Amino acid sequence: MTDVRLARQSWRRLEPVHGMIYFVPEAAERYAALGLEPQAGYFASRGAAFGTVSPELVIATFYNFCPTLVRRALPAAWDVTTPEKVIEARLDAVGAALRRAGIHEIPVLAETTALARRAAERAVEHLQGRPLFAAHAALPWPDDPLLELWHAQTLLREFRGDGHVAALTAEGIGGLDALILHGATGQMPTVFLKVSRGWPEEEWAAAEEALRGRGLLDGDELTEEGGALRQRIEARTDELALPAYAALSDDELARLAELARIFGRAVVDAGLLTFSL
Repeated sequence: MTDVRLARQSWRRLEPVHGMIYFVPEAAERYAALGLEPQAGYFASRGAAFGTVSPELVIATFYNFCPTLVRRALPAAWDVTTPEKVIEARLDAVGAALRRAGIHEIPVLAETTALARRAAERAVEHLQGRPLFAAHAALPWPDDPLLELWHAQTLLREFRGDGHVAALTAEGIGGLDALILHGATGQMPTVFLKVSRGWPEEEWAAAEEALRGRGLLDGDELTEEGGALRQRIEARTDELALPAYAALSDDELARLAELARIFGRAVVDAGLLTFSL
């Protein structure tokens, strides 16, 4: 039985290697060169694996963004560029940002990449019900070891993310509900979630009131029931991510968790995850 704790540690510790692409200036610069504003660049770049993705598909799979925000970006992005060009720009930005941080010089890059890729390739055996992951899994693997590590973590991230959406849906928690409950944990500033996801204040307030009516919020804080729900969703998400990490032995998974800490910390220390409101 795959160790749930180690699998979660491996994902969380390595996640900054993927997540930095949403914050680094290299991405905005390359999307701008294609004629895309940063917000359009985000939706187009993450959704480009689908092809000329519609706003409806992004709303469904990205899950927690205000539909109006998505429709401002898509399908207009495809009037100025193509999915192929956006995917190329995204990879170019990844390489430039990670090299700026010296990630390519970490001695255990090859070992970490090999373990993460094995897990990602095992995940490809479980495509059903995971549309955003499946779209990215169809993309070719980069030849550059640094980009290979980023792509492996991207697949593991989207594999987990699709499972998370399934868990939220099963619990009757919509995208806006999920944002509010996440903000109530204190793990992420609510103001950042509001600004980045684009929900109007009146819709946010109405959703908060509905969650209070369900007994999940008390004021701006989680109730005991709300906390239990969050824990249940996270535990189910962990379980749904396990098929990928089953590719590794217990010792290999522990090693990946150990190595992932090195890379995640290097990305954070280099300031690649800095965001501004």
